[in-house]
Amino acid sequence: MFWRFLIFFSLITLIELYFLQAVKTFSQDFSVSKKNIILWIAYSLAGMSIVVGIVGLFYPPPEWNNFFKFISSIVLVLALCKLLGITFLLIDDIIRLFRWVISLFSTKSEVLPGEEAIKGITRLKFLSQVAITFTIVPAVSFLYGMVRGAYKYRVHNVKVDSPNLPESFHGFKIVQLSDIHCGSFLNNNALIKAFEIVQQQKPDIILFTGDLVNNFAHETTEFLEQYKSLKAPHGVYSVLGNHDYGDYSEWNSPEEKKANLDALKKVHADSGWRLLMNEHVPLEINGEKIALLGIENWGGSHRFPKYGRMDEAYKGAENYPFKILMSHDPSHWDIQVRKDYPSIDLTLSGHTHGMQFGIEIPGFKWSPVQYLYKQWAGLYKQDNQYLYVNRGLGFLGYPGRLGIWPEITVLELNKI
Repeated sequence: MFWRFLIFFSLITLIELYFLQAVKTFSQDFSVSKKNIILWIAYSLAGMSIVVGIVGLFYPPPEWNNFFKFISSIVLVLALCKLLGITFLLIDDIIRLFRWVISLFSTKSEVLPGEEAIKGITRLKFLSQVAITFTIVPAVSFLYGMVRGAYKYRVHNVKVDSPNLPESFHGFKIVQLSDIHCGSFLNNNALIKAFEIVQQQKPDIILFTGDLVNNFAHETTEFLEQYKSLKAPHGVYSVLGNHDYGDYSEWNSPEEKKANLDALKKVHADSGWRLLMNEHVPLEINGEKIALLGIENWGGSHRFPKYGRMDEAYKGAENYPFKILMSHDPSHWDIQVRKDYPSIDLTLSGHTHGMQFGIEIPGFKWSPVQYLYKQWAGLYKQDNQYLYVNRGLGFLGYPGRLGIWPEITVLELNKI
């Protein structure tokens, strides 16, 4: 861990030093006061990066509290944006290096194409301006995503029409939540706000489709009262996501890992949530029933575990006219659900987070995650089967969201 972080810290330091050269060139013609302000800001940000790096060398990052993780994330975001910016300077330096090598073997002085148009210092200043522009614009955007975008909750209202739905369930309102990742929150204020919005929707039932934590059950400690605040006439149901199993952490023994999962299951129970583990339950109104199925995580990629057992969850649900499946990973829908269980009317998933970055405007949506997942956000339909992929309420990795905002889904079932 130490040596890996030392290499990472060294790279960050080199990026900071290289970027400072662009700042100095960019500000060389400014007034003394403006130049000093710009340099003070640049040196302060570089100093913050170095301080975080030094702390990380002697105090392991896994032991950092959420606040320090947030600060380190700011440092990383700025470093990546600076890396993007200095790419333009690096290209120029490589060109200059080749010109210098060529000049060593040249017996006469020649003006290379285009060189007469842009003299060395002018070109360097221009590239410094480009470098800073390509640093500041994405940096401001991603920092906004961390400070405001992560908690910019959006309610998505969706109607699901089906001829199989019993008349008594016409207008039945489901609120779906997914991917809370409570270990990423700095405090419980954001979750309080989100759950207040949930209750304002007056749901008939609340369904949570996995990834309550990042890795550890103890991440839930300060949020238990918030989980208990979720109420609906037909109850709150949940399933596990890939992060809930602790597969991405090192454990001293299999027993320790199992104890962590058992503790997390207990959190669901203590919160009043019915955790469905490869099983189904009936939902009833006026004597008419539909089935709610919930399975453990079933990932379509080899990177994600297939703990889910559809055969166990489906057994006994055949005779219900309408079936809802909670399955964390949306790739499950194409690979198994549609092929082997065509009578599943509606599948609810999460997992993708919409990669927490993208563009969504009326009639158009894009995110890099669409190159990994065919169904990554919103409602999909194939024949008489529906899939809804929730964009997630929380965040993981990048502690923010930009363009793909945290989601609370309201699905209304309609008899047609």
